[in-house]
Amino acid sequence: MTKPLLRVICLCWMMFHALAPAAEDGWIPLFNGRDLSGWTPKFAGHPLGENAFHTFRVEDGILKASYAEYPEFGGRFGHLFTNLSYSRYILRMEYRFEGRMMKDAPGYVNLNSGVMIHAQPPQSMEMAQGFPVSMEFQFLADEGKGPRSTGNVCTPGTHLEMDGNLITRHIVESSAPTFPADEWVAIEVEVRGGDEIIHRVNGREVLRYTKPRLDPECPIVSAAPLVKAGAPLRLSGGHIALQAEGQGVWFRKIELKPLPEP
Repeated sequence: MTKPLLRVICLCWMMFHALAPAAEDGWIPLFNGRDLSGWTPKFAGHPLGENAFHTFRVEDGILKASYAEYPEFGGRFGHLFTNLSYSRYILRMEYRFEGRMMKDAPGYVNLNSGVMIHAQPPQSMEMAQGFPVSMEFQFLADEGKGPRSTGNVCTPGTHLEMDGNLITRHIVESSAPTFPADEWVAIEVEVRGGDEIIHRVNGREVLRYTKPRLDPECPIVSAAPLVKAGAPLRLSGGHIALQAEGQGVWFRKIELKPLPEP
């Protein structure tokens, strides 16, 4: 190879890497702003990979859970799963609500959504299963009925600990304020495997808990099949999943920063 040709190749290589998007301070984009690459939908009553009624869609660089094409909700609780699973990381994104809930959806889904962490693989979900076994960072907005904090934790098929005590109730409220439905809210969840999880809203810590674990007797969704298949009771990792449960919601700036092993 001649030296002039080698210099051209080196110059092209440097230009390519200068133009290629780089992770900012270790942050990795999970959503490319164009399509659902890297994600897989699962809806109750639908096979894995079927995006029922085009619920999850990308418009103007925003990932939306939309019900514009639905004749009725029909119990089609859905989630959009990352193709990869994660254990130790910080996840951040922004969300806001859009429109009204589906008329035939349960009342509790009004201005309600969330992101699931430590979620079971979507391949392991039953056809009619509405929620993955997981820990949910819950998104809520003002209904005009008084305080309604966002950033709570919900526990479908799971338990957690706080201050050394086992917590078995389904929802643990955060200290976050109540936000209008049309306001973009920045959230962050710091996940340290099976040790500790921290919720932040607009840069402020609002909730902290430890030692997430499976609950084989949960009435919402039982983790018994996972335990029977050999899954350990302590949760130390899993998939990330965006929720679609009958209320329109928008997501953007979805990024993850891996954390080192202790």
